[in-house]
Amino acid sequence: MSQSKIKRRVGKYEIGRTIGEGTFAKVKFARNTETGEPVALKILDKEKVLKHKMAEQIKREIATMKLIKHPNVVRLYEIMGSKTKIFIVLEYVTGGELFDKIVNNGRMREDEARRYFHQLINVVDYCHSRGVYHRDLKPENLLLDAYGNLKVSDFGLSALSKQVRDDGLLHTTCGTPNYVAPEVLDDGGYDGATADLWSCGVILFVLLAGYLPFDDSNLMNLYKKISAAEFTCPPWLSFSAMKLITQILDPNPMTRITIPEILKDEWFKKGYKPPVFKEKDDTNLDNVEAVFKDYEEHHVTEQRDEQPTAMNAFELISMSKGLNLGNLFDAEEGFKRETRFTSKCPANEIIHKIEEAAKPLGFDVHKKNYKMRLQNLKAGRKGNLNVATEIFQVAPSLHMVEVRKAKGDTLEFNTFYKSLSTCLEDVVWKTEEDIKELHV
Repeated sequence: MSQSKIKRRVGKYEIGRTIGEGTFAKVKFARNTETGEPVALKILDKEKVLKHKMAEQIKREIATMKLIKHPNVVRLYEIMGSKTKIFIVLEYVTGGELFDKIVNNGRMREDEARRYFHQLINVVDYCHSRGVYHRDLKPENLLLDAYGNLKVSDFGLSALSKQVRDDGLLHTTCGTPNYVAPEVLDDGGYDGATADLWSCGVILFVLLAGYLPFDDSNLMNLYKKISAAEFTCPPWLSFSAMKLITQILDPNPMTRITIPEILKDEWFKKGYKPPVFKEKDDTNLDNVEAVFKDYEEHHVTEQRDEQPTAMNAFELISMSKGLNLGNLFDAEEGFKRETRFTSKCPANEIIHKIEEAAKPLGFDVHKKNYKMRLQNLKAGRKGNLNVATEIFQVAPSLHMVEVRKAKGDTLEFNTFYKSLSTCLEDVVWKTEEDIKELHV
């Protein structure tokens, strides 16, 4: 493999591929050049943040992460700023989303679901003890590390206890509809702790059933089902699991089971071990205010290279599953939000082929350097499907192409990439001998 060329570097971090994308932020894989440690770098556009008055929410997210030092929470290492960007350096979690585990493998056995639920309740209890309420708990915000342990992420909607009004309640309706507690939807104020617990109950139901307890394509019907706690447990659940779910999904927050009561529950107690850990205090959050202002002395330097991002051995190992072409072409792999393939074609030819394949499928194509944004002109179930692609150089004559859902419905994305793969068969490198050669 040729010596890697860095496409972009911020301070001491070498930046690689995009691993996540939201309305106001992108998350990139990065590596600390001093320690070799992989990190996730959340990059926010300063102008957008200020324009949409998001600065206070982001400061709140940082303040929240500073308060929470728990082994089952994604750690925040430091925050940096340039003239145009804000960089939040986070722990890199390699095991994917809990959501993907459910989508690909279906419902879990009770013992497996209970282990994740133990970790979730421990985190929620810890956060509440520090006056922090997550307010957007769902499987997509629950990541897994390399050992299969839960890592709670995305405190962008979290609330600190100081935001509670004089009536002792929170008043912002937020979260994802299927997981939101009835009292949050009622707009009469709610207790952050009991609302988080309701979301935990929905997550437990999904783990054990493999589907949502409350679901309807009509939003008003969905709200009615949630408000009435109108759900049915599947017949394969044990009686004790059904009983606990019913006690958590109680539409009345005053009579809903509490965490101390859950810790004594018959189903929950099986195999439960209280968490033992030492809180680390090595987070560098100096000059948080300065990051949001134009203080040049606090700016971190950014370096760029207009070539396709070179991928070093460290990144390649972290993405090794992506070298299996079955990831793109095997229908048995389940529903994915991203996939990768390798090609011996030049980068410009790969871009041309993707563009040629996407336009007849109804996609508008936007190109920038060795990245592309494909937008479906026709709205789908969750708005317009947006697909991001990026080309990485593994060796002088070998590229890796990542195809990732940026916005829209996951099932529509899977349908799209199956159509795309048919058109790209002549650019995809797929001999087993060559794959073996790459690992030599």
